[in-house]
Amino acid sequence: MTSDVSGSSAAKSAIESLGVLQEDLRRRMFLFIRRARHPVTRDEAAASVGISRKLAAFHLDKLVDAGLLRARYAAPGGVPKVGRQPKVYEPSEAQIQVSVPERRHELLADLLLTAVLGERQDESAIQAALRTAAEQGRRLGEQERSRSRPGRLGAERGLTLCERMLEGHGYEPVRESATRLTLRNCPFHPLAAKAPDLVCGMNHAFLAGYLDGLDAGAVQAVLAPRPDECCVELRRADTASAAQPDAEDE
Repeated sequence: MTSDVSGSSAAKSAIESLGVLQEDLRRRMFLFIRRARHPVTRDEAAASVGISRKLAAFHLDKLVDAGLLRARYAAPGGVPKVGRQPKVYEPSEAQIQVSVPERRHELLADLLLTAVLGERQDESAIQAALRTAAEQGRRLGEQERSRSRPGRLGAERGLTLCERMLEGHGYEPVRESATRLTLRNCPFHPLAAKAPDLVCGMNHAFLAGYLDGLDAGAVQAVLAPRPDECCVELRRADTASAAQPDAEDE
C-alpha cells in the first residue's frame, strides 16, 4: 500500500489529464498515436484528424504537457535523414484513474500477490496476507520517519504525521479530537464488504505496521467498523481500548 505520489496530487493530475482529453480533435489524435505502434510525426497526427500541421502541433504539445504523450526528435521508421530530425510523438507510461470516493484496489491486489508469492510453510494464506500488510506498513512508516526525523512522537504529532499519509492513500482522515482520527473513506470498498475479515484485517495490520515503523507508540490503530466508512480509526494509545468514542471526544 505504498504510493510515490499523494492521493490528492494524483487525483488532481488525473482530473487535469482527463480535461485535456475533452477536446475532440485532441482525443482523436491521442487515440491514433496510442494505436499506431510507432512514433508519429506531426504530419501523420494532423492527417489522422484532417487539420493543419500547425494546429496539430498545438494539440500535441497540450498532450505532452499533460503527461499523456512524450516527444522526441527521431527519423520516422528509424531511417536517418539529412538535416534536423522531425519531432515525433508516442504514448507515455502514464495511467489515468479517477474515482470518487478514492479506491485503491491495485494496492490491495499488490499486497495479496506479494503474500501469495511469499507465503511461508508455517502460515496460512490469511496469516501471510496479514503479515505482508504489516510489513508493508512498517516500511512506509520507517520511510516517513527517515524523511521527517520527528524525534520522540507524542500523540498529537503522531496523528498529524499519520494524517498526511492517510490523505495520500485515500482514507479521507478527519480529526475528531486531539486524541482521535477517524477515516471517512474505505479505499478498498466494495471488496472489504465481500471479505471483511480478510480486508479489514489487512487494513488494520497495515496501519498498525505504519505506526510501528513511525515509532509512534503514543498512537494506536483500533478496529472500529462504521457503516460506509473505514473499519479502522487512530487513537491516542491510552484511549484506544474503547470501541466507541470517549466522552471527551464527543
